Amino acid sequence: MAKSSGTRFMKLAGMTASIAGKAAKNSLKHLSSDEEKRLQARSELMQDVGIQIAETLGEMKGAVMKVGQIASQYKDVFPPEVATALEKLQKDAPAMPYAQIRAQVERELKAPINELFTEFEEVPFAAASIGQVHRAILPSGQRVVVKVQYPDVDKNCDSDLKQVRMALKIAGVLNMSKQLQEQLFHEIRQSLHDELDYIKEAHNLRVFGAFHAEDTGLIIPKVISSHSSKRILTLTEESGETLTVAATWDNDIKQKIAVRLFHFTAGQLFGLYRMHCDPHPGNFAFRPDGSVVAYDFGGIRSYSDSEVQLFRRFAKHALKGDVTALEQDLVALDIRREDNKTIPGDFYGKWLEIGLKPLSIKPYQDGTFDFASSQTHHEAIAQMRTSLKYFGQFQPSASTMMLDRTISGQYWNLVHLGVTIDLSPLVHEYIDF
Repeated sequence: MAKSSGTRFMKLAGMTASIAGKAAKNSLKHLSSDEEKRLQARSELMQDVGIQIAETLGEMKGAVMKVGQIASQYKDVFPPEVATALEKLQKDAPAMPYAQIRAQVERELKAPINELFTEFEEVPFAAASIGQVHRAILPSGQRVVVKVQYPDVDKNCDSDLKQVRMALKIAGVLNMSKQLQEQLFHEIRQSLHDELDYIKEAHNLRVFGAFHAEDTGLIIPKVISSHSSKRILTLTEESGETLTVAATWDNDIKQKIAVRLFHFTAGQLFGLYRMHCDPHPGNFAFRPDGSVVAYDFGGIRSYSDSEVQLFRRFAKHALKGDVTALEQDLVALDIRREDNKTIPGDFYGKWLEIGLKPLSIKPYQDGTFDFASSQTHHEAIAQMRTSLKYFGQFQPSASTMMLDRTISGQYWNLVHLGVTIDLSPLVHEYIDF
């Protein structure tokens, strides 16, 4: 794999030291500046820090790069300047040489690759932070895809995460209590370990395949157990078009896709208490009959019955516009800090108007909503700017972090799909309001 543990540590430690120097220099330079200049200086520092972290992690591959990718998806945890810089880590990583991939396959499956497969494409069709995917054909003639984890990624996982956390803390990025930091990084660590365990992912594929079995238009690849291990995952090849192609289809087909994506997420949360939490468009493929293929079941989050009932209660109060009950739910979810400061009902009312419009919830939206021309994300940014004085009374929540990531990801999938649809009947299927 790319770098030895010692080299990795030195590179990450160097990044941390550099960031510490920048943070200290920025603090001293603007000690006597007014509030506006301090905020501007902090924004510039965060932008610089974000770029440095992204560039360092991008060079290193493996678990540390995955940490950066995960961090980029939690925009409520990290300053926007840092999240924006980290987003470039979401793009495909350079592929690893075939010789190393072949050695990893043979080591894990304990047989020569030409005995395991009659064909194995040397060039991967997808390469990411912790592994890459190759098309292949089994001796039976079945077409498959083989997900190969890079050697030694798992060995560096915890030390990588510790170094990134230290760098973010020194830069002043983690503006939250130590307890909350622990909760959030436990969540990230768990997500990372789950994605590194292909045996667990194979189990997830079977569970979710059984859960969605009645919807023949939702396709989940099947595991080829004989050709899978902790670091190799062989699946049936299930092809489809990209979201960009699907966006060119007729609206009735796009509506079928949107309905399936909605049930994919809501059905899992309220019916299975487990959820696929990486709705990146690359994790789905689409067919002209409205079918959806779902990939990558490494990032799964399980929820307790009490958590799901609290989510349901929160959704019900939001849909009814009951802001008093809603605020109590936010306290229970550890989002609203418990203090004596009053937040006016109008604050919540405006956020409800922005958030519920895409779901075609009256009185905010009557009838279909056109996701292609959605202004929801722009309205949310504008509302944030006018609501800054209240934001100190809120904090990220470990229990909702993956849920937030999933809902926002599916919103963007519908925006890029460009569908016009009334989602309110689907909401009623899950929430009685």
